[in-house]
Amino acid sequence: MKKVFTIVLTVLHFYVAYGQQEAQHSFYFFNPLEFNPANAGSREYFNITSVNRAQWLGWEGAPKTAFVSIQSPIARQKIGLGATLMLDQIGARSRLYTKGNIAYHLPLNDQGLKLSFGLAMGIQQDRFNYASLLVSDPTDPTYVNASNTLTTLVGSGIYLHGEKFYIGASLPRTIELTQESNKQNLKLADHFYLMSGFVKPINSVIDLKPSVLVKYTEKAPLTIDLNVSAFFYKQVWLGALYRVNEAIGINTAYQLSNRLLLGYAFDYPVNGMRTQQWGNHELVLTLEFKSKQRAFISPRYF
Repeated sequence: MKKVFTIVLTVLHFYVAYGQQEAQHSFYFFNPLEFNPANAGSREYFNITSVNRAQWLGWEGAPKTAFVSIQSPIARQKIGLGATLMLDQIGARSRLYTKGNIAYHLPLNDQGLKLSFGLAMGIQQDRFNYASLLVSDPTDPTYVNASNTLTTLVGSGIYLHGEKFYIGASLPRTIELTQESNKQNLKLADHFYLMSGFVKPINSVIDLKPSVLVKYTEKAPLTIDLNVSAFFYKQVWLGALYRVNEAIGINTAYQLSNRLLLGYAFDYPVNGMRTQQWGNHELVLTLEFKSKQRAFISPRYF
């Protein structure tokens, strides 16, 4: 898997492509269900994850995003169920979506290797408050025809994972149907996500966890998030993030108890958006219902 991970990064480095429209966050490795429905139930116990992000702090109308994911295995851990909720506010536009996720986990060997297939279905609502803007041309069709939209989304994903590695791919908008009052086609561009990571034990104290999330959308820059975290005493995470040509950052998380994890991430733009703002800030809170005995006997990194 180290070779696969290296090859993926090398190919992506030279790949000329285009980027993404969806909300992003730096704690993607704690919330993979947001990007891939095949992740539902893969952690083998009930999990709730909340991520709150304030982007480009100090700019008026800058993005503010909240994510909540809930998941759990059923049917002897062969089926996973999950739900995701996102609220994204950018200037005069707000977006709310909720999705249900289902995954089937196919065991491939006796060492915990599984291949998972997932489907997601949900509803997205976009609201436009153009009345709060200063409009120089009140006859602009974008302003005149502005309306709230309701979109039905169907997504899919695949996820290969073991105790110390994972790789997955997903299309969160495999099918998209939009309903709105003026019947305009407001379909967003198709998105493709590729995620991968593994854990390398350094010694009895430190585990190293590199990970990558690639976001591809036609006619926009390719986005690649690279993160390397060190896990100390199975309790403290310290990490560094590089979002290619966009931002650099740091993150930390602390396992407050067997069930509760709290983390903070900060990243700062390295492109032309770095002026007159105070960077991007995130908080993550993860609650997992598992026994202490199982946690110490078989720790889960993903």
